[in-house]
Amino acid sequence: MADTRLVLVIGPNGSGKTTLINVVSGIYKPDVGAVRFNGTEIQGWAPHEIYNVGLVRTFQIPLPFQNLTVLENLMTAYRGNPGESFLRAPFRRTWETIEEKVTVAAFDTMRRLKLDHLWNQRSGHLSGGQFKLLEIGRALMSGAMMIMMDEPVAGVNPVLAHEIFSQIRKLRNEIGITFLLVEHRLDIALQYVDYIYAMDEGRVISEGEPQKVVNDPKVIEAYLGG
Repeated sequence: MADTRLVLVIGPNGSGKTTLINVVSGIYKPDVGAVRFNGTEIQGWAPHEIYNVGLVRTFQIPLPFQNLTVLENLMTAYRGNPGESFLRAPFRRTWETIEEKVTVAAFDTMRRLKLDHLWNQRSGHLSGGQFKLLEIGRALMSGAMMIMMDEPVAGVNPVLAHEIFSQIRKLRNEIGITFLLVEHRLDIALQYVDYIYAMDEGRVISEGEPQKVVNDPKVIEAYLGG
């Protein structure tokens, strides 16, 4: 997995896919075993501590600030802005330059994700697919090195679903972001991913190149219904 950047986890409902992401992201604490990120064991860390080292997860139902604009949502995700400090906020000179830098970065992110035409739109008015792209943008603004996504194209029309996966692959290629994805829509996902882990009953039952895994008899029996 070390030399791959777009990894898919598949399996039937109840196989442990979302639980895996919850353990890695710190929402659940593992009973046994280790979780390593960039060579550091992070099992048992609080979610915000894991987020702060660059391992970010998104949720099946996106959770942006719906009364804020797309631009404002992205800017709030930037870590370490002194303008957010109660003590430093009154002193504009201490954060004005950084605020300009964050604004430029937010517009660059919006252009990458083709959301720049919506920069002043309240996020509550976005479509489901645009929500998913905004979640990716917020992760990028936080300085993520790896993004875990739970069903990134669930409930999204096929055209926008392909757009989301195209953007994910583009980010992998251009920025070097690693993605770990849980997704049921294999007809779309298989066209984009590099590597697959198949799970059943909390265990990995197969792994490897996409076609190898989906043609594995164990996967066909457990996931594709025989």
